[in-house]
Amino acid sequence: MSPSDAAVRAVIFDYGGVLTTSGRAAIRSWTRQEGVRPETYSAALKEWLSRSAPPGTPIHRLELGEIGAAEFNALLAARLRTTEDGPVSPDGLLGRIFAHMRPEPVMHDLVRRLRAHGVRTALLSNSWGNAYPRELLDELFEDAVISGEVGLRKPDPRIYRLALDRLGLDADQVVFVDDGAPNVEAAEHLGIRCVLHTGAADTLARFAELVPALPPTRHHQEAR
Repeated sequence: MSPSDAAVRAVIFDYGGVLTTSGRAAIRSWTRQEGVRPETYSAALKEWLSRSAPPGTPIHRLELGEIGAAEFNALLAARLRTTEDGPVSPDGLLGRIFAHMRPEPVMHDLVRRLRAHGVRTALLSNSWGNAYPRELLDELFEDAVISGEVGLRKPDPRIYRLALDRLGLDADQVVFVDDGAPNVEAAEHLGIRCVLHTGAADTLARFAELVPALPPTRHHQEAR
């Protein structure tokens, strides 16, 4: 039996952009609301988070827990300008951005259905200094690996191995869901089956293939 035919014992989910609405949509809403020039944010993101970004950028340090949200807010705000070429306030900047991300009920329902079907679930998230809804995470997941708490970040192979070790499972027994292509590619190199999340409808359709006996949900049609 090939790894692609192995039974799915567990699914590891990313948080932002998978269990929430799109990060890109949140950025668009935030820049419109505050009058921020989107290209100034995009330039910082490219320099700090692209595949070619050097180690130790402010985003890397934030995700690793080496700097806090207040310090990062100051660094990011210094790179931003408004449409009137004015400064952007650093006060609570990440919180203002994350306020535009909403829970994704269709994906929460998928996690619950997997658990009810006997498939174990876990979280693997790169933290941007944000406060996770811990009560919800405790309900949805048996384990949560958060970058700032463990000092590792995706796509470092060690963080995937840590998540596998904490589940006590081999790579071919696990599916990983993430909206970032570099994160998915790193997991695939370790032999983990992956779903690149581009929207709830496509992810639900993929899980209908991966876990054929998973009961359907009314949200499936709503997601389309």
